Amino acid sequence: MKKDIGSVLGLYPTPLVVVGAMVDGKANWLLAGHVGIIGHDRVMVSMAKPHYTNKGVKENRALSLNIVSEAMLPAASYVGKVSGAKVDKSEVFAYTTGESGAPLLTESPLTMECSVEDIYETETFESFILKIDHTFVEEDKLTEKGKIDYRKLQPILFEMPTYEYVKTGEVLGKCLGFAEQYQK
Repeated sequence: MKKDIGSVLGLYPTPLVVVGAMVDGKANWLLAGHVGIIGHDRVMVSMAKPHYTNKGVKENRALSLNIVSEAMLPAASYVGKVSGAKVDKSEVFAYTTGESGAPLLTESPLTMECSVEDIYETETFESFILKIDHTFVEEDKLTEKGKIDYRKLQPILFEMPTYEYVKTGEVLGKCLGFAEQYQK
């Protein structure tokens, strides 16, 4: 029997990303676990309203989403713990600058340069609706056909209820491949 546990978000884990944005002329980084897909070329990242990074995202209408690898986890966790309003985080990661002016994290195995299309606000969060302008992937994380190979990428996932980081697991099968096993 299922138990009603209230209005609890049950869609975790999600990919962990470092958001990169220019704030007051400097690169700033923020660890975010509230990301989602809203189309094949649109994504969303939600950040609490008080975050310093939000200021730069709103001013420049551009940011990067950088997938966190296991090697990056200590630095990524650090930029999630300290505020850019109090600590200069511009030198935590090496970066290049994208066409939009957004800082693109060099160490991340996959970086999406995005432009802000809309902002959806709730009482405590600003959710940035983003158009993906460019996706940069380390070549050794691609299949022979040039597609992202998540077994090689191995993104770190964020699990909200327990505040834990999770590694991706084994492949269970091809999409829709289990349909043949269905019996009425």
